[in-house]
Amino acid sequence: MDSRKATARIRKGASQWPLTCALIVIIWVLCLIPIPETPLNDISLIDKWTHFVMYGGLCSVIWLEKAWHRVTWTRMQAFIYAALLPLFMGGLIEIVQATCTGGRRSGDILDFLTDGIGVVLGQIIGILLARAVSSWRKDS
Repeated sequence: MDSRKATARIRKGASQWPLTCALIVIIWVLCLIPIPETPLNDISLIDKWTHFVMYGGLCSVIWLEKAWHRVTWTRMQAFIYAALLPLFMGGLIEIVQATCTGGRRSGDILDFLTDGIGVVLGQIIGILLARAVSSWRKDS
């Protein structure tokens, strides 16, 4: 694929999936910057809650934008785009944290497992949101 076609495809994807793209960038930044000490550190398992919310939110937004733009997916495409890709990203982030942050961040298998729990809940919430949006868009 020549670079102009690739650039056009990326622009189309970013315009069709703006919230998803923004969340992906935010998740990568938050997962790679050093985390300062805050009063939130006193909350039990705050890191796990953060991963749970980030990945649950990402999956929900993917489904929401899918419904909003009336994108049709096969079941396999839905599984890949809304479940496997976020989970793959979570695993990749943990590997990058463990190997590329100079010890400022560490990869954690429990973070990855929490990402997976967030993905599962995000699927449930996202599918319900997508159905509601599709129904609302059909009526208007």
